[in-house]
Amino acid sequence: MHAPFRRRSRAARVASAAVIVVALAAGCSKQGAGDSGTPTGGSSAAAPAIQGDITFNDDNLARLDAALKAALQGKDLTKLDLAMVVNVAVDYWNAGRAGFTKGLADLGVKGTFQAPANGRLDQQLSILQTLRGQDISAFSLSAIDPTAVKSPIQSAGSAGIPVLVIDSPLPAEDGAALYLGTPNYQAGKRAGEAMKAALGGQGKVVVLVGSLTASNAVERIQGFEDALKGSGIEVANKLADNMDAAKALTNAQTAIQTDPGVTGLYGVYSYDGPSAAQAVQAAGRTGKVKVISDDSDAQTLAFIQQGVIQATVVQSPYQQGYTGAYLLAALKVLGKDATMAVVKPFLESDGSTLSSGVGVVTPDNLAAFRAKQTQLGITG
Repeated sequence: MHAPFRRRSRAARVASAAVIVVALAAGCSKQGAGDSGTPTGGSSAAAPAIQGDITFNDDNLARLDAALKAALQGKDLTKLDLAMVVNVAVDYWNAGRAGFTKGLADLGVKGTFQAPANGRLDQQLSILQTLRGQDISAFSLSAIDPTAVKSPIQSAGSAGIPVLVIDSPLPAEDGAALYLGTPNYQAGKRAGEAMKAALGGQGKVVVLVGSLTASNAVERIQGFEDALKGSGIEVANKLADNMDAAKALTNAQTAIQTDPGVTGLYGVYSYDGPSAAQAVQAAGRTGKVKVISDDSDAQTLAFIQQGVIQATVVQSPYQQGYTGAYLLAALKVLGKDATMAVVKPFLESDGSTLSSGVGVVTPDNLAAFRAKQTQLGITG
């Protein structure tokens, strides 16, 4: 999730948090339905197909980018120094860095991308303090801990430094201008719908997650559980790994070894899906224990190709970086009120979320998704 989520090795690469992807509930999102491709998945011939979608919210955000560019036309941007601060240095955020770098280049301004190496809160807080000392103009933030960043955000606001929340939402009263990222509840619902299709509506599922308290994780799990209501699928357990991929692997192994009735694993953080897939594959239960994951870690995509992971719900961190750069420039140069006037028509129905979209990658649209990443210059 959203994400916030980590990594210790190639096999343990992660992301939390929370890029961002959408086939939102009808009437809630401004994005199109997208091309689902040929249906795939399901635990029996009678099971419904898992529907793929990689349109995200790209069209809506492209219109917003153009509107912000027009509003900034003729303004002096030469003194801007922007920053994107994420929650952990993992492959997931390569897309965010690529988008932010492209946004800075298109704006003609300088900026920096910062990520704590091991997803440590003290490192993230230190980064924020250092940026303040460097007279940063504005920064976007995927917070590791909502409570811990409240004071730095409010302090930045008092100093005239706008803050844009990305990946994982924070309370509006904390002082950030806006949330740009995944509508995490909807992402969780997409995962639940995929699991329901994969299991044919019957089974027992264990949730693997980096944190049981991070807002994006809480929202995703709630959406996942709500999507399963009325089916014969039980969520038997939720296992936290504290953003440690090795622990996630142990949790997955324990889940399927101690309870043979477990037929599904849902991995919420980017490394949780590969960890679940490794456990299922090692136990010789590929296809028998269905895996639905979040995010587009390279290992996750490889496991989809192999048929070990049935689907992954993906975000669009690239747009969090690219549109994020435009929003930061506007917030600093135009001010919050003028910027929000431009943004308002593009918000979700809650009036506070600027969705980067939610997508679903399956074996059928995997090649198209990879081609899209390559086109955007996303590697890893």
